[in-house]
Amino acid sequence: QVQLVESGGGLVQPGGSLRLSCAASGRFFSINAMRWYRQAPRKQRELVALITSGGTNYADFVKGRFTISRVHAENTVFLQMNSLKPEDTAVYYCNADAVVVSGLRPYDVWGQGTQVTVSS
Repeated sequence: QVQLVESGGGLVQPGGSLRLSCAASGRFFSINAMRWYRQAPRKQRELVALITSGGTNYADFVKGRFTISRVHAENTVFLQMNSLKPEDTAVYYCNADAVVVSGLRPYDVWGQGTQVTVSS
C-alpha cells in the first residue's frame, strides 16, 4: 500500500511564503506524475501544479508565485509558495500516480491534506 504524507502547512501573512512537502512511502515499483491540489471552503478541489518526467505545469492563478519540484530518489515532491494571497487559503492535497508492480497501470494515491491559511 502506498501512502502520501504532507507537511509544511500553517498560518502566514499575505505576501509571505510557505514550503509544502509530500513524501511517498510503502511498497511500490515507481511513482510517476505527482501533483498538488487545493480545496477552499465551499469550493471544488482544483489542480495547482503537477510534475512529470516531461516537466511541470501550473494553474494560471499560481504561475510566477508557486514552484513544484521533486527529489526522485526520495519520492518526495515540494511546493514552494511565494507571494501568498488570502485567496490561496485552502487545504492542499498531494496526489500521485503509483505503480505497485512493474507493468501494471498506475493508480491514484492521495495524501490527507495540509491546511494553508493566509491572513493578517
